[in-house]
Amino acid sequence: MQYRAVVKKSGDWWIGWLIDLPGVNAQEKTREELLEALRIGAEDMLAMDVPFVSEAQLTMIDVPYPKWFSERL
Repeated sequence: MQYRAVVKKSGDWWIGWLIDLPGVNAQEKTREELLEALRIGAEDMLAMDVPFVSEAQLTMIDVPYPKWFSERL
């Protein structure tokens, strides 16, 4: 599977995160190390066993577009 990643150089470090898997982020000295750390983070997150909780509910929430979004239209 493929996931979108934002990666950028920040000073002496490479930092990045996966857009499609919130919570998967990393910082490494090289771009290659960063991509590997993000891959490992994604594998770990996807391998996590999330137990079923019968009282839990799945719901949706509405979040308005940010102000900057309408300004670009």
